Amino acid sequence: MKVIFTICILVLIIMGSCKKEFIELTPQSTVVVDILYKTDKDFQDAVIGCYTPLQAQYQNFWAFGDLRGDDSRQEVLANLSNVSFDNFTLNNDDNRLTSTWINYYQVVSRTNLILSKIESIDVSIVKTKDRHIAEAKFLRALAYFDLVRIFGDVPMLTAPITVNEAYNLSREKVDKIYDEVIIKDLMVAETNLPDSYTGTDVGRATKGAAKALLGKVYLTRKDFAKAEAKLKEVTTMGYALLGNYKDLFDYSKNEHHKEYIFDIEYEEGIGEGSNITNAFTPQWTPIADVYGIKGLLGDNNAPPQSLYNLFDPSDPRRDITVLLGGVTDKNGNFVKLPPQSQQSFTQKYMTSVPSGGDSKANWKVIRYADVLLMYAEVLNENGKVNEALDYLNQIRSRVKISTYSNLTKDELREKIYLERRLELSSEGQRWFDLVRTGRAYSVMQSYGMKPYMTVFPIPLTQIQIINNRTIFPQNEGYE
Repeated sequence: MKVIFTICILVLIIMGSCKKEFIELTPQSTVVVDILYKTDKDFQDAVIGCYTPLQAQYQNFWAFGDLRGDDSRQEVLANLSNVSFDNFTLNNDDNRLTSTWINYYQVVSRTNLILSKIESIDVSIVKTKDRHIAEAKFLRALAYFDLVRIFGDVPMLTAPITVNEAYNLSREKVDKIYDEVIIKDLMVAETNLPDSYTGTDVGRATKGAAKALLGKVYLTRKDFAKAEAKLKEVTTMGYALLGNYKDLFDYSKNEHHKEYIFDIEYEEGIGEGSNITNAFTPQWTPIADVYGIKGLLGDNNAPPQSLYNLFDPSDPRRDITVLLGGVTDKNGNFVKLPPQSQQSFTQKYMTSVPSGGDSKANWKVIRYADVLLMYAEVLNENGKVNEALDYLNQIRSRVKISTYSNLTKDELREKIYLERRLELSSEGQRWFDLVRTGRAYSVMQSYGMKPYMTVFPIPLTQIQIINNRTIFPQNEGYE
């Protein structure tokens, strides 16, 4: 799957690189496009092209999911964009907001085009038609799930549109997008995607990925009954925790293991690597030498001492999640970070990088530990405290630390929230957990958050292109 990411469908961006950009649109002349969509392989390659914008997007997802929260800090002030994400001074003209908008709407546009072309295709010609539809809908649902969590109300597109139609788009309510696109798409995906793949197809979305994401969607909407039912299904599909937590982040081993559910895939040496490893490495060459990391170093995503202090000293997750002060080299010498560098970093993405921005470390969108913690949460919310305890304790038993017993519902809720921090830090979860549980403002107020900042600003370029505040307003507080 990593290798075949390079195949893309032919698409048209409404504005060129020197102009304002909005979303991708189908070419008004579709002769070439129609030629492309004929065979089973045509559609398979086209769906692969829908993953490509996600590769670009998830290299920056940590800024939304981690840096915005309290378990990641931008200690070095050289990157002003990261500073603004961190301390809630983000302007609506930030380039990362614009690229995020474009990346996700590229996925939406490409999947819409595939779905429009495949509808009339005979199943005798495209034998895996249902699978292609399911995979496209999974990717569209993932894109919209991230869009509404980041921006709130956004345009809801379910078919190709013309340039003129694009200029009259309005923002639809989040609930409508959940009901009419995200949930319906994932229900199709969970029905028609395969349980697993072999060969070069490994890494594509599966039935388990669709069910796990749908469970997260229900949890986010506080539909605990449906979330419980869906996440329970995932626990019966053969997934399991790895015996050694450290193996999750050992990139000399296969990343498609029994705890893997869905990653954004990267591969070194073929132009498909990520910049995540470089971005998270302190700007101190001796540190990079320990891991064999080449290229520019980012000095980004410094997990704070306060997160480190939450771990049991015997918890093997602690030093993987928050490494303080420096690192021990292969000769047993402690390599200390200089004072001008950030003073902590995560080892979750540390692997050798042969050239800058070419890391093979995948971004974990959903893994089984996340599912177990979500399942524990919904069981507890549904009053099944003892069952919930069992699933929470599976996470703690894996790392051989003390388990919990005799907790009230309220006590257990807080323990589950804590365990998500300990288990999933620097995996894009913390900020969205704070928002969906209604705790964002109380936790982040001291960092500069205002009550309206549960969503990010709509990119200024998009507001200017539509230029009609009646149908396309900026989010409250960001004008």
